Amino acid sequence: MRRLLGEPERTAIGASRAALLLLAVGFGALSAAGTEVSLRTQMIAYLVGMVALNLPHGGYEHFSNLRRRGLPFGARYVALYLGFVASFVALFVVAPLPALALAFGTAVAKGGHGGLHVMDALVGTEHLPTKPQRALAALIRGGAVMIVPAVFWTETYYSFTGIMLGVFDGRLAGPAASNPEAFTTALGAVFGLGVVAHLGGGLVTSLRSTGGVSRSWLLDAAETLLLVAYFALVPVVVAIGLYFPLWYSIRQSARSMVVEREQPDRTEGVSLVVAWGVLVVGALITATVAAGLWTVAPNPLAGGSLLSGAVAFYTIFVCVIAMPHVVVGEWLDFGRGIWYVP
Repeated sequence: MRRLLGEPERTAIGASRAALLLLAVGFGALSAAGTEVSLRTQMIAYLVGMVALNLPHGGYEHFSNLRRRGLPFGARYVALYLGFVASFVALFVVAPLPALALAFGTAVAKGGHGGLHVMDALVGTEHLPTKPQRALAALIRGGAVMIVPAVFWTETYYSFTGIMLGVFDGRLAGPAASNPEAFTTALGAVFGLGVVAHLGGGLVTSLRSTGGVSRSWLLDAAETLLLVAYFALVPVVVAIGLYFPLWYSIRQSARSMVVEREQPDRTEGVSLVVAWGVLVVGALITATVAAGLWTVAPNPLAGGSLLSGAVAFYTIFVCVIAMPHVVVGEWLDFGRGIWYVP
C-alpha cells in the first residue's frame, strides 16, 4: 500500500538521497582529478558522524519504542539488552575474529532490515511480496555497507579490520588474510549477482502485478544503485562514518513521523522531566559500557596512533551496542520493535 507522505517525511528522505548522491559525485570527481583526501581527515569525519550525529539517534530509537509500554516490559528489555552486551564483550575477549565477523553481520542486519522497514513506510514494497524477496532486499541494502567497501577499498578496509582485531590481540585468518584481493573479488561477485537477483525479481513481480514498472520498484532500484555507488566511490572510513547519520538515522526519523501520524498514541506523552531522566540514564549506561570495554580490552588503541586507535575502538564499541539494538530492540520485540511500521 502506498502511503501519503507529509512534507517533513518527504524532506527527510529527499535529504538522505541528496546527501549520499552529493558525496558520491564529489568523491568521484576528486578521484577522477587525482586528488586524495588524507586518512586523518577521513577518520575525523568518521568520528564526527558516528559520535556526534549518530549515537544519540540509537538511544532515541529505544526511548521511542519503550516510552509507553510499562515497567515490567521495559525492565525485561533492558535486562536482555545488557545481557547481550556483556556476552558480546566476552566473545570479543575470548574469540576476537568470530566476534568481529558477528559485528560486521550486525551492521549488515541493521542497515538492511532497518532500511526494509523504511521502504515499507516511505518507499513502498509492493514489488517484494514474498519473504525470500524481502530477505534478499535487506541483505543487498545491508550488504552494500560492508561488502562494497571491501571490494573497492580493500587495503584500507583490511588495514582497519586488523587494527580492530588488535584491540583484543586478535588476527585476521583464513582466505581474507592469505589472499584478500581474491577473497573480496569473489565476495563482490556474489554480491553483484545478489543485486541482479533482487532488482530482477522485483521487476518481474512488478510487471506481473501491474502490467508495467511500478513506482516502488523504480525507487528501490534507484536507492539500491545509489548505495552501491556511494560505497564504491566514497573512501570507506568516510562512507561508513557518514552513512549512518546521513542515511540510516534521517530515514528512520522519517519512518517514525509516518507511524506517529498514522497511529497516534492516545495516551498522554511522557513528561519532560521523565524524558530527560531516561535520556540521562541511557547516556550513563552507554558511557559505562564504553568504560567497561576499554577496561577489558588488552590494547584499547590497538598499538596505533591516537586517531586510528580511537576509530577502531569506537567502531567495536558501536558494534557491541548495535547487536542487542537489532536483536532485542527489533527481533525479540514481537509487539512493536524499534523499526515498527503498522
